[in-house]
Amino acid sequence: MPPRRGQYPPRVDDLFRALEQAGDPRCLLVTDGASGLRGFIVLDDTTLGPAAGGVRTRRYASASEALADGQRLARAMTLKCSLAGLPAGGGKAVVLDHDALDRPRAFERLGAAVEELGGVFRTAGDLGTTPADLDAMARATRYVHTDERHLAESVARGLLRCIEACADLRGRSPAGLRIAVQGAGAIGARAIQVLSDAGMEVLVADVDGARAAVVAAATGARVVPVHAILAEDVDVIAPCAAGGVLTEEVAAAMRAWAVCGAANNALASPEAARLLAERGILHVPDPIASAGAVIDGIGASVMGLADRGPLIDRLGDVAREVLAESLRTGRSAMEVAEERAWARIEQAGGRARRRVLA
Repeated sequence: MPPRRGQYPPRVDDLFRALEQAGDPRCLLVTDGASGLRGFIVLDDTTLGPAAGGVRTRRYASASEALADGQRLARAMTLKCSLAGLPAGGGKAVVLDHDALDRPRAFERLGAAVEELGGVFRTAGDLGTTPADLDAMARATRYVHTDERHLAESVARGLLRCIEACADLRGRSPAGLRIAVQGAGAIGARAIQVLSDAGMEVLVADVDGARAAVVAAATGARVVPVHAILAEDVDVIAPCAAGGVLTEEVAAAMRAWAVCGAANNALASPEAARLLAERGILHVPDPIASAGAVIDGIGASVMGLADRGPLIDRLGDVAREVLAESLRTGRSAMEVAEERAWARIEQAGGRARRRVLA
């Protein structure tokens, strides 16, 4: 059944209030009655260049929830692009999924909305958005990246460099490290392969047990229960699925000495980040660890780089610098990373904004 009239749209005053509280990002409401499309395109910051961010599709409980998710994800992309040294800012598209959604028509209409923005928003896939959805968008816009496998490869490469940075700071060799990867989707699966190829012992868990088993069989990883993955006795925890998994409870129970994953907005709260720092657990903020895909996309489409590899590899240096300052000052790595990101934006004439966390 399609959503009932009034089920999704919040009061207009509430929408404006949510945007004001987030620092006044620009927001485009995208609807199409014929296809059932309902969604938002959030442009968080374009000081450094066009806004970059993927399309997330979920069965949100309300438009307010979808907008809040879009705001958080767009803010993370702003930090990610700044930390990676890219000429780009942060954005995100979120689509409210429902049974009556005509996906081919809806995503083609979303693509048309992206095209109308004239390149100020550059997008790709994200959780819940399929390759077929991206192909539908590509029929209407030049500004969508459809090669998900290549982007997953870039994320995995950047993640490996950041894990190597953690090992360096601990005086360890990356080979032989035990890594617990949460998530065996496109990003997680490629990360598991890359980490295994680098000589690491990998444990994997996924809400789709069959998917985890397939990835494990192909890579030599070992499947563990979903509920146990973040508390495994390993060297590094790598969240590569949904966000918000690093809660204070998880941080307190964690037995790993480092956290470095590709999930966007993995932290549930600033308090969880501070607890990791207090416990001496190295934490590479996900705006650094997961930046490989946006470097690949912006490096090709905006910067015209034939080889984005060196820029992706530089994420390891950024991770080392942020972790070293965190250890030196006692502040959480996320605080250090955010300060560094906003400093670059302010130097370019922009303004710092508060972190968006539920």
